[in-house]
Amino acid sequence: MRDFKPLELEPDLKNIFGKLGGDDLLIVNELHKARGFRKLHLETAVLGSSFDILHAVFFPDPLFDLPIFGVDLVAVPGSISAAIVDLSPVGNTLPVFIKKELNKIEIPSFKSVRKIPEWGDIFSPYVQFISPINSVENGFFLSIVDQFLMILINYSESITPDSFDDPITIERYRKQIYYCSQQKRNDKTRNVLAKIFGTDWANKYLDKVLFDCPLRT
Repeated sequence: MRDFKPLELEPDLKNIFGKLGGDDLLIVNELHKARGFRKLHLETAVLGSSFDILHAVFFPDPLFDLPIFGVDLVAVPGSISAAIVDLSPVGNTLPVFIKKELNKIEIPSFKSVRKIPEWGDIFSPYVQFISPINSVENGFFLSIVDQFLMILINYSESITPDSFDDPITIERYRKQIYYCSQQKRNDKTRNVLAKIFGTDWANKYLDKVLFDCPLRT
């Protein structure tokens, strides 16, 4: 990625400590930006020996015709309980090049495919949401994540931005706001954070770190 730079983050939102059910919770956030992307967010969370979470979302600059890359992995002792990855469109559809490349990926027949939540209309037809049943499926899924990410990065290097006042830019801006608003409907995330840190802090974390909306400047 070109012009890769760190983004500032309030200290109390960068390294976060808490307790849940007697277990220590540690959340670590990294924020960066790059050409074509307004925010590259990587979050890791560890709750004692109960679970580990990897959450990553790459939010495009609305000037660029790029989808949102998102991946979540929830690992419990001995297995991955949930895994999702997608390139989510912020226009009427995914760019033609990206759809062409995604269609080349061989998707195995995962044994445990999970249901997309009712707020998940933000995801593309290529979304993968599964519970891997063994190390072989773990490897297949991680390979798909790598391929999704490389398709996005390669495409981001080849395109030029549209103008600020182009109707398609404005539409991508609106669609990205919708993506963020839909993600905030995930009550599981909000409820866990609220239980540990309180409702106000949980809302602040969702609004400022996880799913902040793009600014019109």
